[in-house]
Amino acid sequence: MSDFLPYGRQLIEDDDVEAVIDALRSDYLTTGPRVDAFERALAETVDAPYAVSCSSATAGLHLATLAVGLGPGDVAIVPTVTFLATANAVRLTGADVLFADVDPATGLMRVEDLAAALERAPDRKAVKAVLPVHLTGQRCDGGAINRLARAEGLKIIEDAAHSVGGAFTDDEGRERWIGDCLDADACVFSFHPVKTIAMGEGGAVTTRDPELATQLQMIRSHGMTRDAARFENPEQAFEQDGAAAPWYYEMHRLGLNYRVTDLQCALGLSQLAKLDRFVERRRSLCARYDALTPALAPLAVPIERTPGCRPAWHLYVLLIDFERAGVERGALMRAMAAEGLGTQVHYIPVHRQPYYRRLYGPQTLPGADAYYARCLSLPLHPGMRDDDPARVVAALERLLGAEAARTTGGASR
Repeated sequence: MSDFLPYGRQLIEDDDVEAVIDALRSDYLTTGPRVDAFERALAETVDAPYAVSCSSATAGLHLATLAVGLGPGDVAIVPTVTFLATANAVRLTGADVLFADVDPATGLMRVEDLAAALERAPDRKAVKAVLPVHLTGQRCDGGAINRLARAEGLKIIEDAAHSVGGAFTDDEGRERWIGDCLDADACVFSFHPVKTIAMGEGGAVTTRDPELATQLQMIRSHGMTRDAARFENPEQAFEQDGAAAPWYYEMHRLGLNYRVTDLQCALGLSQLAKLDRFVERRRSLCARYDALTPALAPLAVPIERTPGCRPAWHLYVLLIDFERAGVERGALMRAMAAEGLGTQVHYIPVHRQPYYRRLYGPQTLPGADAYYARCLSLPLHPGMRDDDPARVVAALERLLGAEAARTTGGASR
């Protein structure tokens, strides 16, 4: 239907289209100047020295896990409420995943969840990394988590696929951007169409470590380098006058083709210039939801807010007592869709997936199970109209029978 409101979508404007057309008419369609320009702009935006762009956030997670040295025999801790890619990136290095539980009210891994995962590790010395996930746009308790991780000697790769443009106040009272990597080794962003800014597909890894940035750049392009200072075969690399042969390159490690194109970065640069506007629009829409959702209580409540965080909200998530409401989640989603309203579930806990269940056996992670049982993502994207949240909440109130639930006593959270 023409007025269908999806849970998420890109906002592409005329200047975005023109930017891509200009790139199409230029000399470079890939690995050209727009890639470098986008990386510089992103690094400046999040206050990190280095940003390495790539073909997707999944690619970014894989690059980061490889670059920090994960491999067979190693273990990395991943919160189970995340997209498949966070865990899969670890497995693709040959390392094992140790799933952590999450807060049932936010879906975020807490420091106690990380500590519990470490206690469950068959060999604590094998645990080499943790991948905190900033779900929905909210930052998990990075200060406490990162302090424990550092004390354990772990590498820290933040999965901030939901969080470009997010900010927070740290334990020292400093105003900071998610992705500045002051207390992490790397941070991974996504520019998928439903995210805050869109590149079609695309991702990036930020870091403060120059050698890690070099490794990320090398792995994303077949493991090869054209940096003469790194050449290991001088008799092949240099001509008699000492100049590096103009065609020469070396492969120093196994790599992949995770490069991003100039076309994508042209769109990314145009969208990045609108980041503040897009973030503020998402926050404004969330505030409208917040003002309306008390009408759904106690059957449905928003996820709890984390202190000190100013999210660039990717998702607006309600926690719904489907059993008390007397409706199955799928039935509610189909009824909402029939009214032109898209919803989604983020995410099925990864430890439940058949691949991981076969690999590691059944696991009990009660916080994740409780979050998953109740979560539902509502429409949220900057192209929405001011009255769209009211339309969504009105439909939910009618379909959940929230008024009737209130008169009969409701349910506890």
